[in-house]
Amino acid sequence: MAPALSKFATRRTLAGAVAVSTLIWILRNRSRRRTQRIKNQWPTDNDIQYVIKEEKPKSPKAQVNAVFFRKLYHLLKIGIPGALSPEFGFVVLVAISLVGRTLCDLWLIKKGTLIETSIVNMDGPLFKKQLMKLFAIVPMIAIVNNILKYGLSEMKLRLRTNITRNLLDHYLKGYTYYKMNNLDTRIANPDQLLTTDVDKFCDSCTDLYSNIAKPLLDIGIYVYRLTSTLGGQTPFLILSYLVVAGTFLTHLRKPIGTMTVKEQRLEGEYRHINSRLIVNSEEIAFYGGNNREKLTLLTSFHKLVTHLRKFLEFRVLMGVVDNFVAKYFATVVGFYAVSIPFFQKNHPLLSGTPDHRFKSYYTYGRMLVKLAEAIGRLVLAGRELTRLAGFTARVTEIKKVLDDLNAGKYERTMISDYKENTIGHPGGGKIVPRDNIIRFDNVPLVTPNGDMLIKALSFEVKSGMNVLVCGPNGCGKSSMFRILGELWPTWAGTITKPPRGKLFYIPQRPYMTLGTLRDQIIYPHTKEEMKRRGNANDDDLKKFLELVQLTHLLERESHANSERQGWDTVADWMDVLSGGEKQRIAMARLFYHKPQFAILDECTSAVSVDVEDSMYRYCRQENITLFTVSHRRSLWKHHEYYLHMDGRGSYEFKPIEQDTIEFGS
Repeated sequence: MAPALSKFATRRTLAGAVAVSTLIWILRNRSRRRTQRIKNQWPTDNDIQYVIKEEKPKSPKAQVNAVFFRKLYHLLKIGIPGALSPEFGFVVLVAISLVGRTLCDLWLIKKGTLIETSIVNMDGPLFKKQLMKLFAIVPMIAIVNNILKYGLSEMKLRLRTNITRNLLDHYLKGYTYYKMNNLDTRIANPDQLLTTDVDKFCDSCTDLYSNIAKPLLDIGIYVYRLTSTLGGQTPFLILSYLVVAGTFLTHLRKPIGTMTVKEQRLEGEYRHINSRLIVNSEEIAFYGGNNREKLTLLTSFHKLVTHLRKFLEFRVLMGVVDNFVAKYFATVVGFYAVSIPFFQKNHPLLSGTPDHRFKSYYTYGRMLVKLAEAIGRLVLAGRELTRLAGFTARVTEIKKVLDDLNAGKYERTMISDYKENTIGHPGGGKIVPRDNIIRFDNVPLVTPNGDMLIKALSFEVKSGMNVLVCGPNGCGKSSMFRILGELWPTWAGTITKPPRGKLFYIPQRPYMTLGTLRDQIIYPHTKEEMKRRGNANDDDLKKFLELVQLTHLLERESHANSERQGWDTVADWMDVLSGGEKQRIAMARLFYHKPQFAILDECTSAVSVDVEDSMYRYCRQENITLFTVSHRRSLWKHHEYYLHMDGRGSYEFKPIEQDTIEFGS
């Protein structure tokens, strides 16, 4: 009867497997046809192209090799500064918790054997005694398990905190954040790397620590206990299987690291395109470009989904192999290994009663099951190790780029090969700090792409010499200011200029920070810095608002916010203020900082002529020397010199005479 039932169960299992496989095949084909229909409605790559290309020539390779372990070591040195750091303390806490959890497992095996033996032997007093012991110890086991969870979670938070702070220190050092987004083309979406990728790296790292340390500890303890009782043949067989299966699966999992890198990059591209839509929503709305942006978003999303589907199919295939090799076939090996002592003649376990043999088989069999489970988890941990290699490559990539940018190196696709010309190279020029003077001495105006605007620019401006900069679009006005502000590298020549804090720049669309109304005027200072410097107070700030005719703004916010009066009002100032109000706030910001030189790049285009006139007179009164980019004829009277660029590589720097005509574009 039993063989017949077994045969029936086997047939039913096979029939179920065939039915499930058929259903999966049908659903997969239907999904493919539906995907193809959707794909036909979506734009092709030839129709829609964007800057972030699908393939990068220098994408980081992600494999579990010596390079990966070296990169992982450098990142862990940042996350865990030293043996006396709190982070290392949590590593030790997790290790102690893992030891405690394994000891708890051994104790539960022993107690479970005694309880089930008392039930089989109908020994009521022994059953009650062992059950009460189990009831008394279970709360301690629960505490150990949750201490382990707490230690892992806190370790992840500390790793993420330290790595994020380190990356942000480099990212926001000087103008590195600007250079990464505007000069270097290696990373298109640093926000994805600094947020999601760092979080996933830390998550994967802590999970891997637990998934490797616990099985290794279990294997060590169980191998010792089993070897001392059953001999070395059984544990040796299981450990040999671990080595063979682990090597085999690690070789099969190699593509996971590269696929993880591509997944994160495509996620970053999709997120980047969505964020661009939010930032530029007004311009897109004016153009009516919603359908065009929809096509771009769908193209990016299609690339992401296509890759995710391929990755899913690969993971499912690997899951089948993993389950077979690391779980089910490992169970077969485990059963064979545990049977070896019981089929050997004259083995110590064979002495004694059948009850003794059953108890020994039950106890050591459970240990072997735990050992097999530990080996299976260790083999499967290789999958997480390969995925960690992908995250490690991503985080290491941004760290390397940040180190290069802070060292003055950047990589960019050039329009022309600058190595063939005699102008110089990025960073080849000199910057000499000196107060009250700006001097360009044979400085070429070259874009980061290598496009030459002016071969050699030379002029000198001392404090008190206001200069009007004019010329057609693309002639080099903004490029000169970016080089002057050290945003772009100097290729050759010498620039003499005041230190960074004494040179101020106001663009046509000023930036409004998150914070209070006071913060908008004193930016980038904080309220504490303003008090510490002692160069202004709230009364002075009110005077600056009067100069730009914005006192009504302070009164309006004081009236509307009874709890947080006036200066301490917090709002989204980019939306609250109009274009003209933002430009006047920027001028009040200039009055607060009182730099030696100020660059005004069309920053009064939305301001009335009378307000503009009073602001320029105050700048002269405060000895703020101005570089003004503007097409307004009314501003010529506030300047003594003009710098005209014709857009064809020539320029002219001359005093403004009474009969000087306006230079147009």
